[in-house]
Amino acid sequence: MEAPLIGGQQTIVLRREPSGGKRPEFTSVTLLPGRGMNVFQISAYLPGRGEVELIASPSLKEAEKQFDGPSAQSSWNASFMMGGAFLFPFANRILGPTTPDGKAVLATWRGRTVAVPANWPGKTPGAAPQALHGLILAARADSIRQSADGSSVTATYKVPAEGRWFTDNQLTVEITLEADALTVQLTGTNTGNEAEPVGIGWHPYFRILGNDREKVRLHLPAAARAAVNNPQQMLPTGKSIPVAGTTFDFRAPEGAPLTGPLNDTFLDLQHGADGQVECGFSDPGADYSLKMIAFSRQVHAMVAYAPVGQSLIVLEPQFNLPNPFGPEWAGQDNGMVTLAPGEQVHWKVRLELGGAVQ
Repeated sequence: MEAPLIGGQQTIVLRREPSGGKRPEFTSVTLLPGRGMNVFQISAYLPGRGEVELIASPSLKEAEKQFDGPSAQSSWNASFMMGGAFLFPFANRILGPTTPDGKAVLATWRGRTVAVPANWPGKTPGAAPQALHGLILAARADSIRQSADGSSVTATYKVPAEGRWFTDNQLTVEITLEADALTVQLTGTNTGNEAEPVGIGWHPYFRILGNDREKVRLHLPAAARAAVNNPQQMLPTGKSIPVAGTTFDFRAPEGAPLTGPLNDTFLDLQHGADGQVECGFSDPGADYSLKMIAFSRQVHAMVAYAPVGQSLIVLEPQFNLPNPFGPEWAGQDNGMVTLAPGEQVHWKVRLELGGAVQ
């Protein structure tokens, strides 16, 4: 059966046959090049359970309706509500003054102002419009190249400034599937004539396969989390809250349980000798664990989202802090990477499977 068209481009599936041994193995990854290379699904073989889906996504048929059907949601927003959307040239949100029609947020950097599309109305009545999760959520790939052995694929996206960003860019996305690892690497290139700030992130929805949120243990090596104005608006104040001695302290190698609602940006990440940040979770109900290794030293923030009553957990490794151009971060490193014309920045994450930590 031919893979469906989503966002005007054919779905890509990388697949390998599992060995059926005693160790977990990745078996497939489903990608949507017509939706910014959204990692729509990841499948794995787990001993005792067989092949399972690790990502919280509907069927591809249902996704076609939500992305492209007559009752589809915003062409951008549907992309970060399922699967694993890539975020570029900024992650998280941008707040601030809006254009008179309310359709764009004005972002200023080094005296230059751009009108970033405001695709998110906020969750509370009267909330100010926000620019959320970048500019490639509904982008179509300009080129796609798959390896001869079918284990990897590379797609490129032209991201023109068009008054909505500080200069032109190109984003290259490379996905590699192996038995013991799934690797995703993004390269952002400033293809314009002026310097710019760039942020990169990922927004994957992982399933809690054991369907018992209280038994899941999260490992996240962060010493603080970003303070927000209130749990509804989630607007950053520019201050950080130490996690030591709280239920938000997930620094122990074995992790800590999810005892309450979780929707936070974690800061002061512990980087390894090579700049990597290792996080992940253990799901005893399914006897498996997932490790996420972010290799880029520029990863300044990790968003963790695990709503009570739902069997999912989102881990978002990001360069930039929420609302990076906001005055609340004055005098602090907002995580945006400055690129001169022709310069590149790399973002790389590897997923690994293991047994559960009991």
